[in-house]
Amino acid sequence: MKYKRWSLSEKLEILQNCEENGVIETCRKFTVSTATYYNWKKKFDSQGEDGLKLKSDPKSKELKKAEEENRILRKLLSDKDIELEVQRELLKKKFGTSDPKKIW
Repeated sequence: MKYKRWSLSEKLEILQNCEENGVIETCRKFTVSTATYYNWKKKFDSQGEDGLKLKSDPKSKELKKAEEENRILRKLLSDKDIELEVQRELLKKKFGTSDPKKIW
């Protein structure tokens, strides 16, 4: 079952309509469960309009994408650091120093 995402204006309209026409009638008209209505009302009473705003917005998707890219880049950087450390250890064993300038 696919759920509908209600905009802030739709939620406010439903809350206002419930005050005028009653909860049951309005919930049937807009096909909203009474539990959803009471959750919205509780959030609206405690936080105002900010409580009814959608939590996921396009910016958060961009942020998640950037964080994932950042995680991948950090992993690549750490792999490169490990590779360089192994090369230094090999140079130290072979030539007695890990500084490539002292070899030549």
